[in-house]
Amino acid sequence: MSTMVRGRPLLYTSYEAEMALLNTRTKRVWLGVLLIIGAALPFLLTDATLQTFARAMITAVGVIGLGLLTGYAGQVSLGHAFFIGLGAYTAAVLGGDPEGRRLGFGITELLIWLPAAGLVAALAGLLVAPLAVRLRGLYLAIVTLGLVFVGGHIFNEWRDATGGPGIGRSMPAPTLFGYELGVNGELFTRDQKLYWLMFAVLVVFALAARNIARSRVGRAFTAIRDRDVAAGVMGVNLARYKATAFAISSFYAGCCGALLYVVPGFLAPNGVFNLEVSVLFIAMLLIGGVGTISGAILGAFFITFLPTATRLIPDAFPFISASPTEFPNVFILEQVLYGALVIIFLIFEPRGLFGIWLRLRNYWKTWPFSY
Repeated sequence: MSTMVRGRPLLYTSYEAEMALLNTRTKRVWLGVLLIIGAALPFLLTDATLQTFARAMITAVGVIGLGLLTGYAGQVSLGHAFFIGLGAYTAAVLGGDPEGRRLGFGITELLIWLPAAGLVAALAGLLVAPLAVRLRGLYLAIVTLGLVFVGGHIFNEWRDATGGPGIGRSMPAPTLFGYELGVNGELFTRDQKLYWLMFAVLVVFALAARNIARSRVGRAFTAIRDRDVAAGVMGVNLARYKATAFAISSFYAGCCGALLYVVPGFLAPNGVFNLEVSVLFIAMLLIGGVGTISGAILGAFFITFLPTATRLIPDAFPFISASPTEFPNVFILEQVLYGALVIIFLIFEPRGLFGIWLRLRNYWKTWPFSY
């Protein structure tokens, strides 16, 4: 028996068909188009632009992880920067030169140090998870905020692993089955290969998150977010699922940190993993759309490319300086824009960029009866 009525693409006769990953032909077609465009971009853009795209895609992985914790499970966390830093330094240590000045094991295989970075961050998330059972809302946010300050102290003082402030250390040049991704080749440049790597990682992590969200685990997250007491009464194990949410979110953050600094190739703990980074990731989530995988990706791309757009402002408005030592300058304007955008979206479009997309899509689907 058909599970979808012919001519009525949104009318299903089966719960499994409605919950399918790609439950309409339109979704399947557009996903294929996006994958083709994404794979072809390295042949159309400059290396500098590809670096920005690569940074946006791996940042999106971290935002997706935060979205699973905050958007789906309702656990507000301000400690995301700590888990990102933990993943970054785990990758740096595993891939570091064993004969160098810093701690290193010389493991350059991507399929080893990338999951390891995520697992180390996930274990740290599990240590924090018991607090999530007893705390929620602002109290949980304050506790996770403490992780940022503890992590900042560790990253600054553990010089054998991090290099210390002002010195830092190099990130590993990734290899995949012996093929070097971090160097220029005969056919493709370093930035092209790293772009394809980040693109593949984003696709895998986004599909995994979407499957988690529509599974029994995802439905438990949603129940806890909406009313945790009622979810517990219905039989949802609060301790288990809150710990799962923290572990998955931390794993995503660790993998994000492991790859985020592969593009520049260098990492120094000079206030890199601080409260500002955690707030920035929350801003990406709010601007993109809380509780949606697509919204997390949109928010990451929007905020990552925002500095590129603001760098053009001094050309149009000469009274705004491009130098950080003068006032007013474009860097101050960026900070103001971050806060203003969060306020604007929270007041006028709480569903974020994804909500704007839904509004446009529904308008054209019902045109000319869009009223």
